[in-house]
Amino acid sequence: MEQKFIAIIEGAIKLFKKYGLRSISMDEIALSMGMSKKTLYQYVANKEDLIKKTLEFIIERNSINDFEDDKNLNAIDMLLQISHMVRVETVEMNPVVVFDLHKFYPTIYHDIFVKKRDIIFKQMCSNFERGIKEGIYRNDMDIDMFARLYVKNLMEIHDPEFINATFTKIFNAMFDIQIRAIVNNKGLAYYEQKLKPQAI
Repeated sequence: MEQKFIAIIEGAIKLFKKYGLRSISMDEIALSMGMSKKTLYQYVANKEDLIKKTLEFIIERNSINDFEDDKNLNAIDMLLQISHMVRVETVEMNPVVVFDLHKFYPTIYHDIFVKKRDIIFKQMCSNFERGIKEGIYRNDMDIDMFARLYVKNLMEIHDPEFINATFTKIFNAMFDIQIRAIVNNKGLAYYEQKLKPQAI
């Protein structure tokens, strides 16, 4: 991926987080990046295209694929790191961005939702298979069903009427329930050990 394009996307992420999607123009985006609008349009067709490519970049950047080749991480370690990443990403997200996306760019909202859902589903299936091979997950679980339930619960967390609590509290509870449902005795012992405060 060209470095200039990455710089544009990263600049757009900062602006959208701060101002939302609707209130900032392409002129303002180009100006804040120190380039002409003509240069900006060499990389994106229009504002809608910029929003779509920005969201796709975020999804790909936050993929768990970076963890899959790390021999020092087991399947539980991976889930713990992913859970931290998801919490940070969600807490830092400006709710105005989600509102603007849903109201003014419904097609992009739907496409990104489906893409993120499918990526998470595939990653969970991979993680569950890895955990079984490592001997820390139950070998009798229905991988497809458990992965679909995980994704469904994760997506519903973003519904403000789902549970009257903070996102972090809901997510932590959901994650704890999920992981206890998939680990075997060995995995449970490892998970509970990871939850203990580390001695200094």
